[in-house]
Amino acid sequence: MLDQTAIAETLGAHYDLAPSPEAAERQSDIYARMSRVLSPADWAIHAPYVEAINRLKAERNAVILAHNYMTPDIYHGIADVVGDSLQLAIEATKVEADVIVQCGVHFMAETSKILNPSKTVLIPDMEAGCSLAESITPEGIAEMRRRYPGAPVVTYVNTSAEVKAASDICCTSSNAAQIVAGLDAETVIMTPDKYLAQNVARQVPQKNIVWYDGSCIVHERFTAQELKDFRDWQPDTRIIAHPECPPDVVAEADFSGSTSGIIDYVTREQPEKALLVTECSMASNISDALPGIEFVGPCNMCPYMKKITLEKVLWSLHSMEGAVEVDAQVAEGARQAVQRMIDMSRRLSA
Repeated sequence: MLDQTAIAETLGAHYDLAPSPEAAERQSDIYARMSRVLSPADWAIHAPYVEAINRLKAERNAVILAHNYMTPDIYHGIADVVGDSLQLAIEATKVEADVIVQCGVHFMAETSKILNPSKTVLIPDMEAGCSLAESITPEGIAEMRRRYPGAPVVTYVNTSAEVKAASDICCTSSNAAQIVAGLDAETVIMTPDKYLAQNVARQVPQKNIVWYDGSCIVHERFTAQELKDFRDWQPDTRIIAHPECPPDVVAEADFSGSTSGIIDYVTREQPEKALLVTECSMASNISDALPGIEFVGPCNMCPYMKKITLEKVLWSLHSMEGAVEVDAQVAEGARQAVQRMIDMSRRLSA
């Protein structure tokens, strides 16, 4: 576990991190991307960290990849690349920098290391895990193969390298239906998210999809009744759900898609009001770019994603601690599963 007190003292000895209206003003162009959701006082607190990180990543020849669930100060302030799991996996293959800092959860950093074995991949907090990834093991994959012999295993990228290596191909929420439909098999095993699998089964009825009993603590908490009640209260609100939600929740929504799909949808449709049935930072990160949309309603926070903070990012670049390593044999098996996903996605989208 990181010693936050010691980290703060060490960083304070090397960088001027006191709240600074001057630093905030120097980076007013960055603040403009998040001023709708972050107060000027809060920006004055964050600005010295953002300034230090952006200067240090240039010195380290580092690039920061940030998931859509990061807080706005990370998403807009320091990230070089933002996106969902598929976008980040694809962009990781293009990185030329020596160092990758993964602002997301551990499996994402593993994926970047698998795709860039010669680069240093840092995660600012090793304890930024994932409830979904922790629900499945290689033994769970083996049991599914025994139950459904010959069926290919499609594994969600929200999994460990060991689980990816035990699978045939990976998928993300944005390409899961496309991947499953493109496989030459009548029965397909999907792991570990049962709700994503059930939602894909509705989209790809020609396949017999079987699934592992895993779920995401953020998305499984939403209920269809909540959405019905909200629609009764706010009938003019567009409801947009992530496919990791239970099928009855997705059925109540006007649209369902991955985090990148959600962004594309609200950008294209420009509804007057939108309820994003997903992690809380989604709406915050796109709010300023879409001033005509009022983002309303409940959301659920991911405690793992929120372990990544500006202070921890600065510490990772300062100390170069938190390097992610993957066993070479495991990495090769996992790389093949991830690369098959990327190649198939590109081929089917062409």
